[in-house]
Amino acid sequence: MKIVTSTLLSTFPNVISAFTTREGGVSRTPYSSANLAFHVGDNPMDVIANHDILASLVGYNRHSLIHMRQIHSDTIVIVDENIRFDTPPECDALITDKPNIPLMVMSADCTPILLYDPNKQVIGVVHAGRAGALNKILVKTIQKMINTYDSTHKDIHIILGPSIHGCCYEINEAIAIECEVQGYTSALRKEDKKLFLDVNTILLEQLKALKIENFEVIDHCTSCQNNTYFSYRADKKVTGRIAGVIMLR
Repeated sequence: MKIVTSTLLSTFPNVISAFTTREGGVSRTPYSSANLAFHVGDNPMDVIANHDILASLVGYNRHSLIHMRQIHSDTIVIVDENIRFDTPPECDALITDKPNIPLMVMSADCTPILLYDPNKQVIGVVHAGRAGALNKILVKTIQKMINTYDSTHKDIHIILGPSIHGCCYEINEAIAIECEVQGYTSALRKEDKKLFLDVNTILLEQLKALKIENFEVIDHCTSCQNNTYFSYRADKKVTGRIAGVIMLR
């Protein structure tokens, strides 16, 4: 399985992390081949096989992995021993300070986000599409880390994974107005009569407002690079999911 790693997080020995691509799994068309989502119509045994491949490659126990039933919300869950691989919580962000519990966020155009505080040894994952970004899911997750674990803005490291960019994410006028009302005009682009949105611009403006300096953007557009990544838009809605995964050693 082919993965993409973070330069920023690679300097820390106590954390492992990766973003997946669609390459190197066992799923068949239209989920070919490294689909990690159970809810998209893929053969569940193939999905489990893909999870096993990824766990072996990155270095964690698949049975300890916590993923989410993502709903484009601002719900954040603190992971404890009651949550298991087979009972994913309904939310769009996870945080924990427990070692050897991998956290996973899945996506197919939305931005998968990894968070790490090397001082307090806390990790998190966030699923941020347009709705989540406008609902400040990333900001709220950062605040949850601060309130729960006494993290600070200067210590939190944030990685924005592969996602659809403003070159490809066409939106309607109602969404554009919603962005303008919230002050994110810079995230919008007009080409002829078409409107486009760059969700990462919203997320980066939010990080700037919080004065967070430790961040990295994996600058890969899932739609432009559809041969490498699953894309809900480019694949006409029927497709698999890539993932971001992070774990404290």
